[in-house]
Amino acid sequence: MSKAATESYGGGPLTTYSEDEQMFRASVREFAEGEIRPRVEEMDEHAKMSPDVIKHLFDLGLMGVETPEEYGGAGASFFTAIIGVEELSRVDPSVGVLMDVQNTLVNNALIRWGNTEQKKKYLPRLATDTVGAYALSEAGSGSDAFAMQTRAVERGDHYELTGQKLWITNGNEAGVFIVFANANPEAGYRGITAFVVEKGFEGFAVGKKENKLGIRASSTTEIILDGCKVPKENVLGEAGRGYKVSIETLNEGRIGIGAQMIGLARGALEHALRYTAERTQFKQPINQFQAVQFQLAEMATELEAARLMVYNAARMKDAGLPFVKEAAMAKLYSSRVAEKVASKAIELYGGYGFVKDYPVEKLWRDSKIGAIYEGTSNMQLQTIAKLIIGK
Repeated sequence: MSKAATESYGGGPLTTYSEDEQMFRASVREFAEGEIRPRVEEMDEHAKMSPDVIKHLFDLGLMGVETPEEYGGAGASFFTAIIGVEELSRVDPSVGVLMDVQNTLVNNALIRWGNTEQKKKYLPRLATDTVGAYALSEAGSGSDAFAMQTRAVERGDHYELTGQKLWITNGNEAGVFIVFANANPEAGYRGITAFVVEKGFEGFAVGKKENKLGIRASSTTEIILDGCKVPKENVLGEAGRGYKVSIETLNEGRIGIGAQMIGLARGALEHALRYTAERTQFKQPINQFQAVQFQLAEMATELEAARLMVYNAARMKDAGLPFVKEAAMAKLYSSRVAEKVASKAIELYGGYGFVKDYPVEKLWRDSKIGAIYEGTSNMQLQTIAKLIIGK
């Protein structure tokens, strides 16, 4: 992209960022361009995250953005983490979601619900060298997450967890998992309890890795719990409060997915701007045709609207304001915009957009998951409707 195009598109009003946030964005972008972009095609083709990329994420402090400094993290804001997810996703949404799950789900769950000993034990590891994962979904409990069948049985000084979890992001790389199981099925969702489970615990195994349409470098696996022994001190929050842990953590996670989607859309738009400036037809660049200009303008406008919605939700979260409705709106709209912008980028590339030699088809494949995970679009609509109607 030309310097003028980069500056004119820019990425939002600079007045919304502090100097530290601007510097952070620049450093993450430099890393993404230098270390991730050369690996994107290979990681997608082989459906495997580069260990070097993961190491760099830790080395740069991107895996513990909100984690307090006393536990080895950066002690920065939620909004800062959102900037990081956006910038990584601009180059590869697979890397963006790895950072997102680590920060907005796993770390946040421990920061908010963990006791002092749990924080001391796990947060330093998660900030320096251990990937985390969040295990809630099951075969029969997707949108109805509280229909889970995984059980936790108290056995003296520990619990035994039995069941199967599906669609676990970071499953192959993770060493620590936030796992949800029902310790009192008769109490319904009030029996659900959150546990901190280590990969090496007896009875724990990572199962099948899914062969996915998009975000292929991000591992998505099943988790098998066969009488998995979890010490009682690894109950996160308290027994029977897992439903609250999951709901409140996922509300924040949806903003993270929104950041992934706007980063993806931004990458697709930048590719489209570059290509339409270089591609000539009828002796002029195709971006000189009004039909193309109008499509680019629509893409940029919808992306900017989505970005402002994501940023607003993140700022509200940092300010301690109610943000559930705004998070749902941001995820709903940003996932739609990402899919639309990536699709339009393919069309602007013409035949080249349909082949893997060019980058936009991958971004379109990656975009589809935005309407599915961490709450489908229909579930976001339901949340929004309840909150605006007041029931």
